[in-house]
Amino acid sequence: MEIKKICVLGAGQMGSGIAQVCAEAGYEVAMRDIEQRFIDGGMNNIRKNLARSVDKGKMSQDAADATLARVNPTLDMKEAAAEADVVVEVVLEVMDLKKQIFSELETIVPDHCLFFTNTSGLSITEMAATTKRPERFIGTHFFSPVPVMRLLEIIRGFETSDETLEIAKEWGEKIGKEVIVVNEAPAFAVNRLLCIMLNEAFFALQEGVASAKDIDRGMTLGCNHPIGPLALSDAVGLDTLLHIMQGLERELGDKYRSAPLLRQLVRAGRFGKKSGKGVYDYGSK
Repeated sequence: MEIKKICVLGAGQMGSGIAQVCAEAGYEVAMRDIEQRFIDGGMNNIRKNLARSVDKGKMSQDAADATLARVNPTLDMKEAAAEADVVVEVVLEVMDLKKQIFSELETIVPDHCLFFTNTSGLSITEMAATTKRPERFIGTHFFSPVPVMRLLEIIRGFETSDETLEIAKEWGEKIGKEVIVVNEAPAFAVNRLLCIMLNEAFFALQEGVASAKDIDRGMTLGCNHPIGPLALSDAVGLDTLLHIMQGLERELGDKYRSAPLLRQLVRAGRFGKKSGKGVYDYGSK
């Protein structure tokens, strides 16, 4: 199957990043969201990213202009998806919302269309079961910021066909990603390993083992990590981390119990960089 047109549902940081790398690879992209302010924000993100690439000499201005021209922002679901070969869903990590969207898409997209869901831990199989095309349904876990991060984790659901898997792998490589394939499991491979480390950093902080800065410095200097676990948690979003940990605990037991300090910070509305405060205060930056 040849992919020509891609529909990206969601214009936030992840959605706009996915739309950008698809357009850079030569695909025609419809980027849809539910409010104009989200669409405007997504297009601004793409423009800034492309301008940065031009300034650094990584891309010509003509290539940047051509990339931007291949992205069609819209509020209309039918306009975005009616002729799509692939739909990449990038909405909130809420199972019922994702199921609702895929049910709606079933009435819009052509029969050959593939469904890709961008999720950091939700069940691909459960989502696929709500559609008439579970064999053409697969998970795609991108990492933020999408234009920069090289990894794409592709998750195969119980019904995902070999053909869909191969198409998804080829597509991932065409948009410039290094692809790893994971069979469905709670939080897949990367987040299952990563999030337990991030969560343990909150246990260490609340127990007074070391300060937040020294915990982060310990991991950057001692383990050669590019960013410390607490700073990374702020970048990911403490609410997102807590959501993943709660899912892991439900599926795998007490080993993945979320740290009380993490829960407390989320209850206080300290979600990390996106809210201005998390473990660290970003108000002065």
